[in-house]
Amino acid sequence: MTNSPDTPLFLQALAGQTTPRPPVWFMRQAGRYLPEYRALRATTSGFIEFCHDPEKAAEATLQPMRRFGFDAAIVFADILLIPRALGQDVWFEAGEGPRLGEMPSVEAMRELAEGAGENLKSIGQTLSLVREQLDPSKALIGFAGAPWTVATYMLDGVARTIGKGERAQARTYAYAEPEKVAALLDVLVEATAHYLKMQADAGAQTLKIFESWAEGLPDDLFETLVLQPHIRLVRRVRELGVTVPLIGFPRGSAALAERYARQVEVQAVALDTACPLEVGQRVQKIKTIQGALDPLLLRAGGPLLDRRVDQLLEAWGQGPWVFNLGHGILPDVPIAHVEQVLKRIGAQ
Repeated sequence: MTNSPDTPLFLQALAGQTTPRPPVWFMRQAGRYLPEYRALRATTSGFIEFCHDPEKAAEATLQPMRRFGFDAAIVFADILLIPRALGQDVWFEAGEGPRLGEMPSVEAMRELAEGAGENLKSIGQTLSLVREQLDPSKALIGFAGAPWTVATYMLDGVARTIGKGERAQARTYAYAEPEKVAALLDVLVEATAHYLKMQADAGAQTLKIFESWAEGLPDDLFETLVLQPHIRLVRRVRELGVTVPLIGFPRGSAALAERYARQVEVQAVALDTACPLEVGQRVQKIKTIQGALDPLLLRAGGPLLDRRVDQLLEAWGQGPWVFNLGHGILPDVPIAHVEQVLKRIGAQ
């Protein structure tokens, strides 16, 4: 890949190239901080139904692109669509977040894994609609939750909202019932690979693997719950013929992010808010990095926001680097603060 004006800046960075400025997009950039999103969301009663409505989901995907001109759009969907495709009830309670019903047997889910992409084809329809309308200079990102993160939501087998206690319970399962957890992760690797292939076939130019709950894992569990499933998932995605670049996000992995970068064959590693600048520099010598502005600082704004953007630019600006947040944008972030950051890095 060359630094051609026909190649989106975002894809140049993922190819390991130094770019005139870091390309930028924000996790959860389509969402509740935008008044146009809130108006659109009010037209559909259920969140899951909203995700499966290609026209509305495409509109939500495109809204931040029209307003801010980010360098990449990420499809509007949710990481908990995979459990539904595998037969587990998932619903969202207003003001409380996701809830899950009893987990089906591993055997029953294994029979559904290969069909996950077809089962979730409405997400592919969303991607196709977005690609038709998106400026060719902007890239389109598809995504899925990583096997361990999705498993943490599935393992309890009772209706509840995920929280720190449930994550601890899921980790306890990993110690107490390692064979059951390993079998579930294998099913999720297969289902997620087919889901990601469907997204690439529908027009996604990059695929991101969100490991939101890598935080707090000791290195032995990090190996079995994060590293090995990611290695297998990337391998399976490539076996299915997918060639687009992949981004891995082992959120909360701290110094283990460097180990992740060396062992998992992704093209970029997304870094979270707590990742030290020097760790990012070491990872950057191995792979393209993405991140890692604190969403709370984006909410606060002011001179400290400018200062941190400048620190990131100084530490990582030589590239390859994709400017992003260390986690998702918060619902009450002022739009002016997003514009402040984009101007600071020269993206507006």
